[in-house]
Amino acid sequence: MDPIYLDYNSTTPVDEAVIEAMRASLAGNYGNPSSVHSFGQKARTAIDNAREQVAALLGAKPNEIYFTSGGTEADNLALKGAAMAGRKKGNHIITSRIEHHAILESGHYLEKNGFEVTYLDCDGEGMIAVDDLRRAIKPSTVVVSIMTANNEIGTIQPIREMAGVCREAGVPFHTDAVQAVGKIPVKVDDLGVEMLSLSAHKFYGPKGIGALYVRSKTSLTPLLHGGSHERRLRAGTENTASIVGLAKALEIADNKLAGEHRRLTELGGYFREQIQAKIKDVYLNGPLEKRVPSTVNLSFKGVEGEAIILSLDMKGIAVSSGSACTSGSLQISHVLEAMKIDPELAQGSIRFSLGRYTTREQIDYTISVLPEIIERLRAMSATYDNAN
Repeated sequence: MDPIYLDYNSTTPVDEAVIEAMRASLAGNYGNPSSVHSFGQKARTAIDNAREQVAALLGAKPNEIYFTSGGTEADNLALKGAAMAGRKKGNHIITSRIEHHAILESGHYLEKNGFEVTYLDCDGEGMIAVDDLRRAIKPSTVVVSIMTANNEIGTIQPIREMAGVCREAGVPFHTDAVQAVGKIPVKVDDLGVEMLSLSAHKFYGPKGIGALYVRSKTSLTPLLHGGSHERRLRAGTENTASIVGLAKALEIADNKLAGEHRRLTELGGYFREQIQAKIKDVYLNGPLEKRVPSTVNLSFKGVEGEAIILSLDMKGIAVSSGSACTSGSLQISHVLEAMKIDPELAQGSIRFSLGRYTTREQIDYTISVLPEIIERLRAMSATYDNAN
């Protein structure tokens, strides 16, 4: 069998139609979009068309879409930009303990520069309580950022309700929707957010390109200074071909959304049920229902995640772990730690993320090889009771 890719949350293959759109743009739109001559204006038209397309798919206005180098830059611009712009009002920021590091590290940076950051806790399924957010808001709160869907466990947060709380308090609300766009319906007015981040390589587009939705009249301080690109919010010559690729990828993802959601709900559920039926002491991290269906995060008792990853890789299966190897020691995922998952279980967590090209045959093969791998690793484990 060909190698099996079950790490779609990390990145996705670029769709062939996206490659073709980008190839045509690279060949024909090589002018600088800021130039007034015909070559530049041709590139500018391509960007304007892509902006209109992205805006329409998100239910936004074209002048509310700003292209960035990816989700990390979009998150940084949203959190730091809103914090700096709101400094006259106050210095308080709210986010959660289970955010992507692009938000967490931005929060740590702002703490070093005079801001106070409240990190909301979550429950055992990775859900953040709306009431906790309501209680955390203060007169000095200048921005709130809570992710739509978690990248490790797939939990979908009550963004609409949270945004409503912030609207009542007059606080701009940002959501990192990088793991949600292309997987679940994402419309900015339905969510009620002031800002939203997305990244093309999570929905079969190119790496190095993303976008930030900024609702009209939302104030942000630019992070990059230079030319007047992106209406003076993000300096730097636009990446025309990748912008075209992002728009094409989003269009395709939107067209496939309903069908893929049904298919992956069935396939992901089948995979989880089979693994838990064939292997004992396996636990699902995150909720059964309020989650992105393509993400299945499982903890295997008595086994380290890194050993499972390497063993599966030898079988031609690519997955990722809830733990990261740092300086030779196994560090527990900050998401699972926030959920108060037992450290031993957290170290044995594996994220299986399915996608557009995942087949039932691939899932069945993974199901067939995983029990032997876990049995072998548990036999060598000093912490697992194999007699049980």
